[in-house]
Amino acid sequence: MSYLFYSFWDWRFLFLLAFSTFLDFFTGLRISNATSAAKRKTWLFISVFVNLGFLGFFKYYNFFIESFADLLGAMGLKAHLTTLNIILPVGISFYTFHGLSYVFDIYNNKIRPTTNWIDYALFVSFFPLLVAGPIERATHLLPQVEKIRTFDYPKMVDGLRQILWGLFKKIVIADTCAEYVNLIFNNSESYSGGTLILGAVLFAFQIYGDFSGYTDIALGTARLLGFELLRNFAYPYFSRDIAEFWRRWHISLSTWFRDYLYIPLGGSRGGVYKKIRNILIIFLVSGFWHGANWTFIVWGLLNAIYIMPSVILKTNRNHLDIVASGKLLPSIKEAVQLVVTFALTTFAWIFFRANDLHHALSYISGIFSHDLFSIPFLTHPELFKSIICIMLIAVFLVVEWIGRSNKYAIEKIGQKQPTLVRWTFYYAVVFSILLSYGKNQEFIYFQF
Repeated sequence: MSYLFYSFWDWRFLFLLAFSTFLDFFTGLRISNATSAAKRKTWLFISVFVNLGFLGFFKYYNFFIESFADLLGAMGLKAHLTTLNIILPVGISFYTFHGLSYVFDIYNNKIRPTTNWIDYALFVSFFPLLVAGPIERATHLLPQVEKIRTFDYPKMVDGLRQILWGLFKKIVIADTCAEYVNLIFNNSESYSGGTLILGAVLFAFQIYGDFSGYTDIALGTARLLGFELLRNFAYPYFSRDIAEFWRRWHISLSTWFRDYLYIPLGGSRGGVYKKIRNILIIFLVSGFWHGANWTFIVWGLLNAIYIMPSVILKTNRNHLDIVASGKLLPSIKEAVQLVVTFALTTFAWIFFRANDLHHALSYISGIFSHDLFSIPFLTHPELFKSIICIMLIAVFLVVEWIGRSNKYAIEKIGQKQPTLVRWTFYYAVVFSILLSYGKNQEFIYFQF
């Protein structure tokens, strides 16, 4: 945590944020006032080049240097290339994408540039979303910055309720899962196949609880101040195929790449070759955006392979509704689709969590090598308490399933339930947060 606060307040972070903010504010005005298409493109290029240049240097310099050295080593050439001890500014990927979306929208005549630098600076550096998103659009957030806001009691209550659910996801679900995920992944060579599967499943809920929990806290905090941020998660583990999963997971990033990369490349128009090319590009870039490691690139490639058949066969928009809408339980077909989609997603998450490709491949090999159907709690006593974690996940899934038609799971808790039931639920959530607080907290997305 000391590293987090150090890098957040470090002068380099403040300089980069201020420079990026001024750059995009200025280039936005220049693009709008340009008298020719060539000048508009020139200013757009300057903004993109500088922004991506900073992002590339701070986040990917060492990755490229080390990868180039490994390539030369594979060719039998010894290279002594210098890497740098670079401190990655917190949230650089997010505020860079905020600024780029603003410039792109001005260039595409979707918005007019603001002439108020303070309003624009608030849009870029709005504190609830600065560290880990969601990635906001100027078309959505900037008008809210520019208008006068008044105190709204129902919004405040709604915001506090979403913050509470976000804290539950982060502290109770994510941090509890992290304890066993770290144990299993860090000692994967010592565990049975069944235990490794447990580790992968727990990580799936860790990363969901971590990131969507932070998002709920950000959205709730913004609502207290009169702002409505973009929704970033819509119950992704209740998806019936990978295409639906990506419409529900990290929505602000998925739509950002769709609007500013996938569609300009041609989207799903054209022949099969172009569709495959565009899908590969967007998912490889998405993987690379998440971190400077080959594991993220393989993770992106796997998801591209998963989604490719549905895009080519034009079945990627088959599931636009809520699963089992208006029903208590899904059909057998829907249940199978949910399980298969979750299994594919969880398999890809192994690469996301692994330290490197060798670790990921050995982890997967370990799953199928021995004792695939072993019961972790019986064969490994140190994992016995993970039963509590699994029980918490089960309760969490029930609440999310019941509230899957809402913006967040407990949005409408208490509207139809008796007062005693409502407050019993709230106190139970608060009590579980207090009991779980104090574990080693891992903010997975804070590095981005």
